[in-house]
Amino acid sequence: MKISDLELRTINLPLVRPFRTSFGTQNAREVAILKLTTGDGIVGWSECVAMSEPLYSPEYVAASLDLMRRFLIPALKVAGEFTVQDVARILSPYLGSPMAKATLETALLDAQLKTESTSLATFLGANKSEIPCGVSVGIAPTIPQLIDEVSGYISDGYKRIKLKIEPGWDLEPVAEVRRNWPEIPLQVDANQAYARSDGELLAQLDQFDLLLIEQPLDEHDILGHALLAKQVQTPICLDESITSLRSAEDALALKATTVINIKPGRVGGYLEAVKIHDLCLSEGIPVWCGGMLETGIGRAANVALAALPGFTLPGDTSASSRFYHRDITEPFVMHDGYLSVPQGIGIGVTPDLDFLESITSHKEIIDF
Repeated sequence: MKISDLELRTINLPLVRPFRTSFGTQNAREVAILKLTTGDGIVGWSECVAMSEPLYSPEYVAASLDLMRRFLIPALKVAGEFTVQDVARILSPYLGSPMAKATLETALLDAQLKTESTSLATFLGANKSEIPCGVSVGIAPTIPQLIDEVSGYISDGYKRIKLKIEPGWDLEPVAEVRRNWPEIPLQVDANQAYARSDGELLAQLDQFDLLLIEQPLDEHDILGHALLAKQVQTPICLDESITSLRSAEDALALKATTVINIKPGRVGGYLEAVKIHDLCLSEGIPVWCGGMLETGIGRAANVALAALPGFTLPGDTSASSRFYHRDITEPFVMHDGYLSVPQGIGIGVTPDLDFLESITSHKEIIDF
């Protein structure tokens, strides 16, 4: 596949409501969008899931764009003709930055699959036509406001609730949600907010019959998660710690996790995500697809991934309306708690170009 040019674009989308986690509050989403055009005029789209600031991971939007512009795209130019399966190898000399690398790989994958008239879901090995939807609920100003927000999501039909927690916002809000909805599948996400010394506190979450506790400790503290898993009965799930197939293998070998959240951007792309899925499927480890407040471009690809057989828990694959008044693609609309898996070729969606242009703060075209 020959590339003609790449367009790097930065857009800004306001959120429906502020989204607060243990590492900060987001009121809007700055997103880097990549449009890749082949020599045959086929267009591939992707988005970078990095945030505006290096809070969730070391990557952030401006740095990802700079890395693509200065190093990753030139490396692909030097490589000449290649397939999407070659991208990870070509970019491997440049350390880290899986989100930037995933952005390039996904746009290439979208274009390649369009030339082959194949959907991403089919290419990845999906066996479902729809997937159950979970929703991630941020830290609210008060417990009554949290209950009101959760009530709305349950009325909408979401199949699973995930509560963001942090020290001082954990036992009481979780207890109140569980008291109101004794049967709803419920899990919590700490985004690394706790320490090894918090084992006794986190063990008190066992009484609430949670699906899992997600990433309670620092992403580098695999041993700490293994020790914590011996203190709590609730399954420990790793998110930020899982950056590759190798890291997943290590975490499982050390018994640091019994559930894995797979985020394609965090692991370098959908090809690596499938490898982690296949490992977990063979080991009997449940996985689910996490979210990064994606627009319809990233959401479409995530829904395709979540349709693979090993994804047995509802992920953060919510409807477009969960975060955005208006999405940049046709909105993903939930029906009875499920989203349909895109069946079109490539990722199965294209952006509304007029709307995209209206929310663009920066755009540049790089000839290939």
